[in-house]
Amino acid sequence: MEAMTEQAGEMLEGLDEAQLAAATALGGPVRIIAGAGAGKTRTVTRRIAYACKSGKWEAGRTLAVTFSIRAANEMKKRLATLGVGGEVTAATFHSAALHQLRQVWTEITEAPFPRVATDTKDIINRAVTRATDSDQFDEMTNRNLLAEINWAKVSLIAPDDYARVCAATHRTPPAGLDPERFAEIYVAYEQEKTARGEMDFNDILLLDCHVLDAFDEQAAQIRRSVGWLTVDEYQDVSPLQHRLMQLWLKGNRNVCVVGDPAQTIYSFAGASSYGLLHFADEFGPLSADIDLNTDYRSTPQVVSCANRVLASAPNREDYLRLVSPRGKGMRVVKTVYDDDDEEARGVAQRIARFVADGAKPSDCAVLTRLNAQQQVVGRALKGQDLPYRTRRDAGWRQSALGETDQAKRDALEALNLRAEPGVTISTIHAAKGLEFKHVFLIGCSEGLLPYGSPAPGPDLEEERRLMYVGVTRAEDSLHISYARSKDPASTFARTPSRFI
Repeated sequence: MEAMTEQAGEMLEGLDEAQLAAATALGGPVRIIAGAGAGKTRTVTRRIAYACKSGKWEAGRTLAVTFSIRAANEMKKRLATLGVGGEVTAATFHSAALHQLRQVWTEITEAPFPRVATDTKDIINRAVTRATDSDQFDEMTNRNLLAEINWAKVSLIAPDDYARVCAATHRTPPAGLDPERFAEIYVAYEQEKTARGEMDFNDILLLDCHVLDAFDEQAAQIRRSVGWLTVDEYQDVSPLQHRLMQLWLKGNRNVCVVGDPAQTIYSFAGASSYGLLHFADEFGPLSADIDLNTDYRSTPQVVSCANRVLASAPNREDYLRLVSPRGKGMRVVKTVYDDDDEEARGVAQRIARFVADGAKPSDCAVLTRLNAQQQVVGRALKGQDLPYRTRRDAGWRQSALGETDQAKRDALEALNLRAEPGVTISTIHAAKGLEFKHVFLIGCSEGLLPYGSPAPGPDLEEERRLMYVGVTRAEDSLHISYARSKDPASTFARTPSRFI
């Protein structure tokens, strides 16, 4: 027992006061608001390891869920280092739900277990043809239709309810379709998928919810495996994921949620920070409510810039004000270029100077709002003989990919990182969760960031948070720039982003 107590105590070494308070709050509902660079994963994994090694939790009944395979793998790696990785389950929502379904499936039906669809593009193409008697839409339009179906499913909106929701929220379906027509495509998509004996990524969660709702014995079996639940990136929870979490718990109050409302950048796909901000309303009274606002990642100059981005937000009180314990660093560099090519060349030249002074190319990242901005940057880096790799948006958290497909992608990316440790060119969305010594945030003009120059309201605030996420990827230096025009022939003059 003494050895166990000593091992448990080791899990708390090196934590600051707020992190320690979070790591030792083990019973009942706990909320941790963790700002950028505040040691969120370190705190959460230490908390889990401390709870298990002290005997307060059963490791085999401890579940930690997050949203990306990369984040889940990082959590697994850290838990293994802390000595509890073999028993604690750290997984994505989808992986955890898939495992639960497979465990109970034969007890509830004789039907074969549905395959996870690997080609939803073909399913939506056939669904459109079935519903419209034509293949009238191009690939991009069909992709937008699939995205809308995914949004409806994670928002718990059935086809029969879609038109009513559109009327109430003034939502417009893609491709100029009226809501009733879109609902027909939605139905055809579900029929096509079912006829193949397949389910898509969102069906995994929906089916798990159905089992937990409708099959008492199997629901009890699943709930016995979820004695203590930790939900990472809680600001990104969709209504569907929130429903699954409620069903996992059903009266069990041993839940900890961790997140940052200022990093809510997936609202377009159904995510909402409402659950994080109002966690106490649903689960209160809380046993602990802790803010982690010390950004160990970034210099005071970067942190000050990040705080200024959020300063004009109408809901500023919802966001932490970060502080940096680091010594004074480089000033934030702001540069205006004549056109996009000149901006890309200027950024590439600055990166080349960093490398000449001893930095590694992989220390540097160029962040963009759109995939389309990346090609010109790649050409400029190539012109400086700098290796680079590209991270592009490919759907919300790769939500259209199966777990196996995304695992393969992650493995290939990891191999690429080792083989070619180059400059990262990434959209801000794809860079969430990453950090770099030197960050170049380009295209900071009205129309690009914020995209579309939205009027005050939810769309503008989503762009503001996106800017904040971009800024807080920087550790040592931050370079913000924009170009006055797209090219020398352009007659449209850009203006600087209101965020800078």
